[in-house]
This record gives sequence, structure tokens and C-alpha cells, in this order.
Amino acid sequence: MIYERLDAATAIHQGDIFRGVPCVELPPLGEIPLVRDDGIKPASWQEVIESRAEAASCVAAIRPVYAVVLTQDCDAVRARDISLCEIGRFADVEPKSKDTVKPKRFASLITQHARVNQKWYYLPPDEDFGFTERMAADFRSILRVARTDLEQLREAHRIGKLKEVALEHFRERAADFYRRYAYDEWYPLSREEFEHYRSEKGGSVEPYPWQT
Repeated sequence: MIYERLDAATAIHQGDIFRGVPCVELPPLGEIPLVRDDGIKPASWQEVIESRAEAASCVAAIRPVYAVVLTQDCDAVRARDISLCEIGRFADVEPKSKDTVKPKRFASLITQHARVNQKWYYLPPDEDFGFTERMAADFRSILRVARTDLEQLREAHRIGKLKEVALEHFRERAADFYRRYAYDEWYPLSREEFEHYRSEKGGSVEPYPWQT
């Protein structure tokens, strides 16, 4: 499919896919289990800030996940940390796919919807590569791992990389996600065009002053 293997000695690059990457999930900030000299006791994040401590130790959940390198090649060589985006089941990342079973519907979801929904990058199943079901890189879930630690995981946990055509698309999708901004798509419409638009979308659409 769209993946290829890598020699273990190859340096880490954008688009490299790892398994077993540590994903840390902090507890709610209102009740953080802090590790103190007299045991583990809960505290709020505000209390931690007011304590003026440079750092505090706490108990947090950690789980192994699949992830793809987001950091660009020039930084992946020397940066202290490398950023990756978590890879999850496509049905979890894109809820619309849960009830999709027909190839025609999947083709539409993966092509047309992918151009509109910029939150994920689709990864097709490939049993030889280790993906037994449809997966997706979730740009909303970013992990940070020390470069030296990720290099230690490279031999046993890097399962390959995206092929060039897929890497170019992945890079563009990531850029689109981070440079997007919220806007009302109807703002350039004339008054007449806006009235037609609102009749289709419903009365909750508010006009701009030049459309009234």
C-alpha cells in the first residue's frame, strides 16, 4: 500500500511510523495526585502554581500508541524533542465512518470528505505492515518525545514510513490543519445571494451589514 520498510539505522524523518510510543494523560487539574515526601496527596493545579515550585511530581496515566512523526527532517536531526501525532482507529477518529460498510461510501469519505475535514490523515489497512484495520493520524492529538528516547525506540518500534506520494499529502494535510481559521463562508455573498443561502441553511445564519 502506501507504506515502506526502513533500515533500523536510517535517521528519523517526517512520516516515520512508530508503535509503542508513550502517550501521557494528565489527571484533571482540579485534583492532581502529587507525590510528596509523606505520600501521594491530591492538589489543584492552582495550588501547584502558588507553591512556586519549579517542578512537581504527580501520578499520571501512560499508554502505548501508534504515532507518525510530524517534526520536519531538519529539526528531527538535532531538536531536543520530536512531535508526533497519534494514530487511532479510523472509526474512532472519524465517527462518520462507524456505520460505513460499502466501498462506494468509503471511497467518498476518504476522498471528498478528506478535503473538507482536515483533522485527520487516512491510513489504509495493510496486514503486512501491522495495520489490520482502517487507521488515521489525528492532528488534534500531538505527542512530544525526547529525540534521544525516540532514537532508542527506532530499531524495535519503528515499523516503517509513508511512501513519497503519501508523505507529500501528509505534509500538506498537516499544514492545512494548522493554518486553517474559522470564518463564515457566506460573508462575500451579495444581499440576494445571501437570502438564497439562508433559505437553504436556515434562519440561524446571521447576515453581515452589507447583506441587510
